[in-house]
Amino acid sequence: MAGDDEKRSVFGDQAGSVELLWGGRERPGRGPKPALSLERITRTALALADAGGLGAVSMQRIATELDFSKMSLYRYVPGKTELVALMIDMAMGEPPPDTPAPAGAGRWRVVLRAWAKALAEVYERHPWLLGAAVGPRVMGPNELGWTERAVAALADTDLSGGEQFDAVVVVSGHVRALAQVSASMGLGSARAKEPEQVMSAALNELLAGRADRFPAIAAAVAATDVTARDQAGEFGLERILDGLEAYMSRA
Repeated sequence: MAGDDEKRSVFGDQAGSVELLWGGRERPGRGPKPALSLERITRTALALADAGGLGAVSMQRIATELDFSKMSLYRYVPGKTELVALMIDMAMGEPPPDTPAPAGAGRWRVVLRAWAKALAEVYERHPWLLGAAVGPRVMGPNELGWTERAVAALADTDLSGGEQFDAVVVVSGHVRALAQVSASMGLGSARAKEPEQVMSAALNELLAGRADRFPAIAAAVAATDVTARDQAGEFGLERILDGLEAYMSRA
């Protein structure tokens, strides 16, 4: 069939993920008990990843958790690549609701700010996403819905279509970078939620007796208010939004 051939040519070995994410395939007509479902398999895998990272997820572990044979799972999902695609989309969830904001030239900024905050919360709940959602892969309906919400916020601006996508990539990249920093400071721990305090403490220890060698860093650390939450995230996001606003004004 020409349609199937074209899909395979575009997505290559990701065609199986496309079918599961977008094709509505749920369960085979025969074989496993009705108690087993694609959603149940994915939710079990998601819980394992949230508790122990992506490395804790295996078809055998999921089968054990569900009290089914590993071969039963393969009737629903071909392998771990497709399973991870389903996990990513389930972890992303529905995009955040439309942000109440007055209509006008600055509405896009309010919406993007709320969108970035919601995305950061997704990474905080599911830190394994940082490693899973990289490389060539197929986006599912939930993840594409997130992109739709952000691009729609810029639809009434003077940015071209390509620039709207680029702006969303820059904002999401900033959120992702800060989430990676937080995760590297203690995956899933309380201290990961206060990266400024952890980084300041680490720098102070490294600078002890060496401030004369790194005077600019020492001065900046000394002047940093570590009691404020998420300074880097807020500062970076606001500067990105400032830059977009300035660019729109020039255009």
